[in-house]
Amino acid sequence: MGISKTESFSDFHNQMAVLFKALSHPARVAIVDYLLQVDSCICGDIVNELPLAQPTISQHLKALKNANIIQGTIEGTAICYCINPETITAIEHYFGQISQKLQIKCC
Repeated sequence: MGISKTESFSDFHNQMAVLFKALSHPARVAIVDYLLQVDSCICGDIVNELPLAQPTISQHLKALKNANIIQGTIEGTAICYCINPETITAIEHYFGQISQKLQIKCC
């Protein structure tokens, strides 16, 4: 079995890979889109919006939270989820750099 050799890459490259891996599932992209529409919600709200079972939604929320794409705050017995703006800014900055480099090379 192969080794991923993540230690051979910079912290930045590893961080971006974790973010993109977390966003590589359509259910997770749908969760992010939903959170952008409502600002914050609990897991049950997402279950009502997506065609997935509650345990599956919880697993996707965990993956997004582990990648720091979303954050959760405890409200009573529920966790209220919202987008982590710092992480989205980092993604935006990364793609902004790509866009700038492509404009310089292509024009």
